[in-house]
Formats: sequence, C-alpha cells, structure tokens
Amino acid sequence: MSELLVRAEKLDASDELAAKRAEFVLDETVYLDGNSLGALPAAVPDRVADVVRRQWGALRIRSWEESGWWTAPERIGDRIAPLVGAAAGRIVVGDSTSVNVFKALVGAVRLAGEGRDEIVVDATTFPTDGYIAESAARLTGCTLRPVTPAEVPEALSARTAAVLLNHVDYRTGRLHDLPALTAAIHASGALAVWDLCHSAGALPVGLDEHGVDLAVGCTYKYLNGGPGSPAYLYVRHDHQARFDSPLPGWNSHAEPFGMRTDYEPAAGALRGRVGTPDILSMLALEAALEVWDDVPIEAVRAKSLALTDFFLECVAEYVPPGRVESLTPAAHAERGSQVALRCDDAGPVMKRLIERGVVGDFRHPDVLRFGFTPLYVGFADVERAARVLAETLSPARG
Repeated sequence: MSELLVRAEKLDASDELAAKRAEFVLDETVYLDGNSLGALPAAVPDRVADVVRRQWGALRIRSWEESGWWTAPERIGDRIAPLVGAAAGRIVVGDSTSVNVFKALVGAVRLAGEGRDEIVVDATTFPTDGYIAESAARLTGCTLRPVTPAEVPEALSARTAAVLLNHVDYRTGRLHDLPALTAAIHASGALAVWDLCHSAGALPVGLDEHGVDLAVGCTYKYLNGGPGSPAYLYVRHDHQARFDSPLPGWNSHAEPFGMRTDYEPAAGALRGRVGTPDILSMLALEAALEVWDDVPIEAVRAKSLALTDFFLECVAEYVPPGRVESLTPAAHAERGSQVALRCDDAGPVMKRLIERGVVGDFRHPDVLRFGFTPLYVGFADVERAARVLAETLSPARG
C-alpha cells in the first residue's frame, strides 16, 4: 500500500464531514464533476414522489396554499442564504442563472442612475454571462467593457454603472477577491454584481458582510439541486425598495391576484420573481438543501482546500513529469473547489478516465477539470483519481 493511500485512509477516518457521504446516492465511481452537476441527495426521490402523487395528484390546486407552493421561492431562498452569507429575505429562487444575470445587471444599471453609461464585465466569464451583459448594455444604452478581474480597479471610472464578475473562474478554478473588488467598485460609485455558480456551497461568500449589491447563482452544482434546478437572485437589503427588475411579472406584483393593468412591485426580494414557479424542480431543490442543515460552510471550505491540496500532491507524485500542468492557483486565497490540469490530449484522456470510473470533465481545448464536493468526496477518492490519471497518462498506455 502506497504512503499516499495510507494517508488518505487516515484523513478519511478523521474527517468530520465523512458521514455526509451516506446522505447521497453514490456508487463505486470517483465522482469529481459536482462542479457541473451535484450528486443526488438520498432524500430527494421520496420527496419528489410525494410532491407528484400527493401534493399534485391528490391536493391539486389546493397545494399552492396547503403545501406551501406559493411561498417556495422565498422560503427556499432563505435556506440558501446562510450558505452565501446573507440574511433572510434577501434571496429569491426561480428562473435560470442567465435570466437572473439579466435581471441583476439591468437592475444594477437602473440603480446606478443618470450619468453612468458603462458596464464592465469579466472578460474571462462563462460565455452566457458575456452574452447577457452585451444584451443588457444594448437595452440600457451602455457601453460594454470586457476586462479581466485583475484589471477591474484600473478600468473603473465615473462612467461605470455596474460590474459583473465571477467569484470563481469556471475553467481554472481561480477564486477572485470578492471583498477587495467589491470595495473598489463601490469606491468608484458603481454597483457590484457577482456570479456565485462555482462558489456557493463550496466556500464562504459573505454577501452581506462585504456589501455586495446583487448576486446570482445556480443550484445544480455544489448545492446538488438536480439538473436544471432553479437559480437564485440576491438583492442587498438597502437596494430592495428601488430594485427595478427588467422582467416584471405577475408573481412579483404587490397584488398578484388583483389582476391589475398597472404594475406595482412587491416589497423586498420578491421583486425578483417573474412568473409561475417551477414547483417540481423547486421542491426537489428544497429537499436537496436539507443535507446542509447541520453543516458549517467553514468546515466545507477547510475540507475543500485539504482535498485539492492532496490531489495536487498525488498528481505531482504519480503523474509522469511534464505530462500535465496545473492551471489552478496553489495559494488557498486564490483557489476555489476544483483543480484544472492542462493536458495536450485532454479530451481523449478524460474519456479514458471516465471509462475507468473517474469522472471529471473536459473544457476546450486542453483542460481536464476536476471538481471536489466536500460533502461526498473523500481522500481515498482523491488518491485513486490521481493514480488512475497517472496510469492513463503513462507512456505504456500511449
């Protein structure tokens, strides 16, 4: 038995989150793709069956009131809030991440007011955020200025209305400095909009603490809400009374059943609602979030860093020299919960890894991406993944 495997077993034996693994539906596969789709929490299937058979099948329309369907967007938002450092009443769940980016960015420009006609966007962002930012700029008459996160402080000016940034780079796993960048944005008089898709559920965010203006995120990655589960929108408390959503719908009306022709927005984060909630996926998400009830996000972050440290150590020990290059920062303060390795033949390599029971993903053109979800990934998983990667990359295997 290798020294690294012995260490892995000792680390698993002392892991305070190890028992959480039993709350997920897993097999012998080493699943390192939770940064794309989280594993299924074991409580979800029975809960969804109840929603379908009893709430929908038996109670039918009565469930909007009797089963709490109508209040699900804000109720589930309050379950997510502690995971991103927000107080109750500041997050509403619904729609996709893309739709919420649009709401947040246009809403931020409107909050910024007259004389500010420029949107700064993360040039390294996930493509959809860039597409939405370009559309929001056209809609609001703003100029769009793409820059890297490191360039943001120098790019800010009296013209800047809003800045859209990713907390963690989806390709490299680089963690950007949310507190410092938010402070710089505020110093210029602009509003900060953060995409938390690759950080929520993996590390502390501190939305309230750091004064973030608006934020969005998906729930199907580290929050394990299921494929296509609804996203969420955060609106800072002191912005809520002036938040002007570009997508006013009957669900965000102060009197949704009044059927008035004039629009009067609801109070609070409810202004982020639009149309009828996706109840089946939303209540599956609510059940999935129960695994977080007794989990401090700080413990998740500590294990995440330990897992990624150990993986990088195992890769350095096992993988032939020069075969891969880590794109993920070594410094803890700059690392999310994934490791990205550059590899010339990354596409075929990932296919072979999956065939051998190690599931990560490939990002064009040459990136092997491995996501580490601390609630169900263990240290023995990490050692095995690095060992199988080394065997796959060894010259004997071509």
